[in-house]
Amino acid sequence: MRVTTKGRYALRASLALAILEEEMGPVSINTLSKQENISPVFLEQIFFKLRKAGIVSSTRGPGGGFSFAQSLDKITVKQLIDAAGEKVEHVFCDKRIEECERVGECMSHHVWFDVSALVKDYFEGITLASILKKHGKCRRLSGAKT
Repeated sequence: MRVTTKGRYALRASLALAILEEEMGPVSINTLSKQENISPVFLEQIFFKLRKAGIVSSTRGPGGGFSFAQSLDKITVKQLIDAAGEKVEHVFCDKRIEECERVGECMSHHVWFDVSALVKDYFEGITLASILKKHGKCRRLSGAKT
């Protein structure tokens, strides 16, 4: 399985947004860029896609920035990766399945297909809220008052 930088940064920046948004409201791309040491141009591209997918919303002007459009317990890692334009699938072999001449007789194909399904299910089962709660990084999720 391969998740590119775009997918990894989408998750990383979303977790940072969750923490910062709790403290300061909408968060600018520049703030996220500095916090996570990610190019602001690259983050803009990612957050444009996240906004298009309905995961985040943006507010213009002074005090504006990005915030989540959904509850953190509804946003899965798979949704973030998909929204960023990535795919959660395992690379089976040196050929795409449509090009494989051995697909009907290759027993290993089924193993890789099962692995891909397990990874997809795993990412579908992890929410931003569960990650933050597990690591004690979000007061509103750990029982403390905000």
